[in-house]
Amino acid sequence: MQSKLTESKLTVAPLLLVAPFFLWGTAMVAMKGTIDHTTPLFMAGVRLVPAGIIILIAAIAMGRTQPKTGIAWLWIALFGFVDGALFQGFLAEGLMRTGAGLGSVMIDSQPLAVALMARFLFAEQVGLWGWLGLAFGIVGISLIGLPDDWVLAALHGQWGAIAGQSSVNVVQQLFQSGEWLMLLAALSMAVGTVLVRYVCQHVDPVVATGWHMIFGGVPLFVLSGVFEAQQWTHLTGYDWLALSYATVFGSAIAYGLFFYFAASGNLTSLSSLTFLTPVFALLFGNLVLSEVLTSVQWVGVGLTLVSIYLINQREVLSRLFQTKFSQRVTSQPENAAVSEVTQLGSKSGEASAQLVLSEIEPEG
Repeated sequence: MQSKLTESKLTVAPLLLVAPFFLWGTAMVAMKGTIDHTTPLFMAGVRLVPAGIIILIAAIAMGRTQPKTGIAWLWIALFGFVDGALFQGFLAEGLMRTGAGLGSVMIDSQPLAVALMARFLFAEQVGLWGWLGLAFGIVGISLIGLPDDWVLAALHGQWGAIAGQSSVNVVQQLFQSGEWLMLLAALSMAVGTVLVRYVCQHVDPVVATGWHMIFGGVPLFVLSGVFEAQQWTHLTGYDWLALSYATVFGSAIAYGLFFYFAASGNLTSLSSLTFLTPVFALLFGNLVLSEVLTSVQWVGVGLTLVSIYLINQREVLSRLFQTKFSQRVTSQPENAAVSEVTQLGSKSGEASAQLVLSEIEPEG
């Protein structure tokens, strides 16, 4: 009976670790299908505030302790501003200008920033494979985020075509594409992932997740009321269904699981599992929204996924190569010893043969 329970836990645990990234990827597709019928800041607020209320209700049902000190509320407020308002705001605005799959790749480049911050703040080791992954990630994100004509001009050595543009035109072109808004969203999420370690020193991680969503969502609703119009006028029943999925599954459940694991696990390895999110987003974006990427962007996607894999598996790869190297080093003396014994045996055999022949020759 005990063994069955253990096997059940081993089966469920990986599914729970993967669940946030599947839910984020599919929620990105659901939001992209709805964004044309609403406004970005309103959609971002809808995704946060109801989800925060759901998480707080669950936290109360589980008997988790609410914040009690001023410093705890300050950390939650900072957490909500960075990972709530900034992240969801940049995400919604960027999603209007890019596809769900490509936007997800940009968002999920945040493990690169997390790896660097965790290295200097928490002394988490990056290692050779981690740094190699970071290098691949920088190239991959550049191929995704930069306009194709810039990349092709650089490959052909035509730097003058890029340098000839004014700095104002460069900035406008970057932000009109949406990928750089997604990159800002990724950086916001990376900072939020690191902040959760400090937040959870003062408050329960599940409770902090719920309150930070409310603290981050309310300003988005305020900004939406001031700068946006007709937020829900054109929403259909399907759109409300998609928003509900993004809120309940893509926010409440996904964020609750992610920050619960982030509070105690290795930040670099956990956040690197987000390489699964763009896989799900690209798959469902192609199936549901018929999204197509350029050849340059596909190369960038491939390099980004490889980079995040290298960061996530850096310890496994390091141990594997160290084991193979040590086996090769230890096998060389053994081979030398075997060779020496073989040579001695060969010489001994030759001497014995000569002795036998010398005894036979007189009789002949």
